[in-house]
Parts: sequence; structure tokens; C-alpha cells
Amino acid sequence: MTDPDPAADQRELLRQAAAAHTAAARDVEAFLRRLPEVPDPADVTEYATLLSREERTLADRQSAAEAAGLQLPSLES
Repeated sequence: MTDPDPAADQRELLRQAAAAHTAAARDVEAFLRRLPEVPDPADVTEYATLLSREERTLADRQSAAEAAGLQLPSLES
């Protein structure tokens, strides 16, 4: 029996995190496509919820990338 490959596991987690982030971004896009010209309070609440989910999945994806060895230098300097 072979031991599991931790690097392969990290890459799979990264792929899953990227897929979740893609799905969250698509949900934001779909919402914006159906958004009425004058949003009501429920629309604002839904948008906030969708953005929060998208931001969480982005952070999860970035954490998974770092765990898989994809640390990027700061782009701000």
C-alpha cells in the first residue's frame, strides 16, 4: 500500500477551492443580469450575501494556493 501524496491532496483542494470561487462569481454575474433597474431592499440584501460568499471563496482559494506552494510576491510594491 502506498502513502497518499500530500502535494497531490493540496492541489486537489486548490482545484476545489477554485471551482467554488468560480461558481460564486458566476452567481454574482447571474444576479447582476437579472437585477431590475431599481433594486429593492431584498435585491441589496441578496447582492451583499452573494458578494460575501464570493469574497470568502476567494480567500479560501488564496489560502489553498499558498498551501499548495503558490505564494506570490506582493503586487503593491
